[in-house]
Amino acid sequence: MSKSDARQIVDRIRAELGALDAKIRRHPYVAAVETGKVSRDSLKGFAGHQYYIIGSDLASVAQLISRHGALPGRQYLLGILQGESAAYDACLKFAEALGMDQAELAAWEPLPAGAAYAHFMAWLGSHGSACEFAAAILVNFAAWGSNCGRLGRALRTKYGFKDQDLTFFDLFAGTPPSFEQDSLDVIDYGLARGVEPSLVVRAARLLQGYELMYWDAMAEL
Repeated sequence: MSKSDARQIVDRIRAELGALDAKIRRHPYVAAVETGKVSRDSLKGFAGHQYYIIGSDLASVAQLISRHGALPGRQYLLGILQGESAAYDACLKFAEALGMDQAELAAWEPLPAGAAYAHFMAWLGSHGSACEFAAAILVNFAAWGSNCGRLGRALRTKYGFKDQDLTFFDLFAGTPPSFEQDSLDVIDYGLARGVEPSLVVRAARLLQGYELMYWDAMAEL
């Protein structure tokens, strides 16, 4: 397999999931925050779910590193782990601005649909390849980042949060310039080692589906 094969697979995934991606980007929950219709109390649900998700994702990525750390994708996975660690700290800052302490966050009961994303990430950490993981988050982060950018702007203008309260949203609103190519390199290496392209497509499709379920859960709150 060559890098062009990794690119072709990602392009295929993006085309096949275009309608799903649009649903995430146009989700009514984000629009409701932008118009100030979501109460500050309901925003606690966002913080509570993200605390649960990121805490789980830290362990999931660490497990991927323990399974694939000797392969060329090590630095890529370590970068993802560092990003998750920064997001964890930033989530605590957002929660604090909402009047939540860590004990309240830890006691928050996530909705099943709101936790499904994290549970699939845990499956990838235990059973998946770095190739599947890289494809899934590469496809997923665009819509997630777009929504985080919109939420960050709305929380400043409609709710009066300060910049230091919203570093969580700023972290995800953009990705490093090399993120796409770095992801493609990991995918390419996995394909060359025999990872089935169908598994790569499946991982991205499932993660994006669970992403939509997360936003549906936020709307349910």
